[in-house]
Amino acid sequence: MATGMTRKGFCGSVLGATALLLIQSCGGGGSSYSSAAGATAGVGCSNTIAANHGHVLTIALADLDSVTDKTYDIQGSADHSHSVTLTVAQLRTLKTGASVTTISSITLNHQHDIVITCM
Repeated sequence: MATGMTRKGFCGSVLGATALLLIQSCGGGGSSYSSAAGATAGVGCSNTIAANHGHVLTIALADLDSVTDKTYDIQGSADHSHSVTLTVAQLRTLKTGASVTTISSITLNHQHDIVITCM
C-alpha cells in the first residue's frame, strides 16, 4: 500500500476493477502457499486462497448481515469442490473491515487456508 493511502482507498482501488489471478499449484495440500487473490467489482469482498488451483470464493455484501452461518462452494475452475463456512461472528468481523482467516473442507486429501477482507 502506498504511503499516505488509506485502507479504504486501497481497497477501493483493488475492488474498482475485477481482478482474478489464478496460479496453478497443487500437489496434495503440502506447505506450498501459491495463492489466488480475487476481488469482484460490486461484491465488496476479496480473498486469498493458499495453494490454489482454480478455486474461487465469492461473498455478497448482503451476506455480512446474515443471522445464520453461511456456507460457500469454492470449486471455481478446479476439477473438485471445497466448502467454506463462515460463522455469524466471522461475517460480523468482515463487516467491520477486519480480515478473517479460515480453512476449506478437505477434498482429495487437501484443504486451503483462506484470508478474506470485505469493505
